[in-house]
Amino acid sequence: MPLNAKAVYAKPEADYVPFASRRSTVHSTNGIVSCTQPLAAAAGHRILSQGEMPRMRPSQWVTAGLNMTEPGSTGIGGDMFCLFYNAQTKKVHALNGSGRYPGQASLEQIRKDLNLAPGAAGDMPMLNALATTTPGAAAGWVDTIEKFGSGKLSLEQILQPAIEMGEEGFPVSELSSHLWQVSEKDIRSASPNFREMLKADASAPDGVRSPLPGEIMKNPTLAQTFRALAADGKKGFYEGRIAQEIVKVVQDLGGYLTLEDLANHAATGTQEVDAISLKFTGQDIVNKQTPGTDGEKPNQGVEIWEHPPNGQGIVALIALGILEELERAGKIPQFSAAQHNSAEYLHAVIESLQIAFADAAWWVTDPDVEQVPSQGLLAREYLAERAKLFSVDRASEPLEHGSPAHNHCDTVYFAVTDAAGNGISFINSNYAGFGTAIIPAGCGFTLQNRACNFSLMPGHPNALAPHKRPYHTIIPALITNVADGSLHSVYGVMGGFMQPQGHVQVLLNMLAFGFHPQAALDAPRICIAAPSHGSTDRTVFVEEGISEEAVEGLRRLGHKIVVLTGWARAMFGRGQIIRLHYDEGKLVHSGGSDLRGDGAAFPLL
Repeated sequence: MPLNAKAVYAKPEADYVPFASRRSTVHSTNGIVSCTQPLAAAAGHRILSQGEMPRMRPSQWVTAGLNMTEPGSTGIGGDMFCLFYNAQTKKVHALNGSGRYPGQASLEQIRKDLNLAPGAAGDMPMLNALATTTPGAAAGWVDTIEKFGSGKLSLEQILQPAIEMGEEGFPVSELSSHLWQVSEKDIRSASPNFREMLKADASAPDGVRSPLPGEIMKNPTLAQTFRALAADGKKGFYEGRIAQEIVKVVQDLGGYLTLEDLANHAATGTQEVDAISLKFTGQDIVNKQTPGTDGEKPNQGVEIWEHPPNGQGIVALIALGILEELERAGKIPQFSAAQHNSAEYLHAVIESLQIAFADAAWWVTDPDVEQVPSQGLLAREYLAERAKLFSVDRASEPLEHGSPAHNHCDTVYFAVTDAAGNGISFINSNYAGFGTAIIPAGCGFTLQNRACNFSLMPGHPNALAPHKRPYHTIIPALITNVADGSLHSVYGVMGGFMQPQGHVQVLLNMLAFGFHPQAALDAPRICIAAPSHGSTDRTVFVEEGISEEAVEGLRRLGHKIVVLTGWARAMFGRGQIIRLHYDEGKLVHSGGSDLRGDGAAFPLL
């Protein structure tokens, strides 16, 4: 008799092997799908094999597949952002699919609901209907397909693999199972519909429990939601039964979301915006020539592309710009390979990120409501001024935000590339785990808790307001070559406020230290604690694998260091990279998938 899942994972509550496996960078000449779930990556290949190349519509299958297999990270009840690189035009396009706060709510009312005294600071509770913003993902999926798809497959065909998994079941992966287990209490207590997203087991309390690794999990109600979206497009989600159930459960639990909010988002919610970028000339040990040609050309550096606010991608660009200014000013060296993850290098990265987050905590908000000086924050003169806050021999104290208008005279992620050289950098999230863990009846997904990233202080640019989008953590990234505008890499790192920190470290691993994509992801990382809303917590979390010498060196500089091991290493995020270059006239795709996740980089045949 075959062993069952419980026998395969005899101690399901125990730590997985702490990232001891070795992975190779995956190479292909036809494209790569890289994401946190092997089943989602494999199905992206399935869609592409049906002739979907060259225009990225399989990205929506990957999104839906991740929603089904990893609901503790992402879902149709959350938001999405994407960057799309068009190989023909060499242009980067950006779609912002983040939702707004309910129109019938106000900051004054929310503070009253939370019993905050006048002038008192406070935070939005994570597991609360008040934390729910309008879900932007469903509209974003449809709009991404319409803008960047080839038109060869229908939405129903693209969603079919995810629908099949929901109806027929799928084996649960290790980290996804862990997320389910640690969140089971929240799921049970958040709404009366908790059974929809737990596994049936007659011996368990209420007849359901979180699934174990390797067990088959079904989610037929989510499959029904996907069928409604496939049949009727945005109307299938933002009108009718699903919309009514979303509004009912939120209002029953004290929230303010209305059918009008949902209808408004369907009509106007997804915005095509101008991506922001920073040209970076850090040395590139591996790629001494422009990837778009076999001939030698001077390396003119790269351009890093991020989403503008209300996303936090600008944090990564500010930090990278400050690092370049520090190098220009001679305050830090051009670090050698031997100095990777040294105390000196990590100190420069930490301090640059601290400065960048101090600005972001004030300036990252909804540009439709507040004036956000994105270009001023990235101006070289402003970055040079902010770089003066850096001290080579000590950690900084909590910093105030800068004001570029005065100082200057004036983020589950996945990546897909195809044989034509197009690339999409796509991210979709509930925010914290299962979000609010609130499940609309008969829908099979949880609602996000993005409103937790609003400030609840009157007068703050990111203060909660009706029809306003909050500071958003999810950020996709792209890199192009300055010399010819060709696509250099599609990459991203998931994990709340870790995301721009991961962008900086992974990019520098590739460009400053010459790491191949998998090695760039594998390298141990650091994470600054709670950098949002002007937090004064200066703890720096360091991943095991960084040398004891570096840790002690950081402590001597005055950093408060905590080393994380085992499951706690989830704080450092999970990234994906696809890097492109030419060899013998052929475009070669080289992909990596973070060893901190369950996923894979899947080559296309």
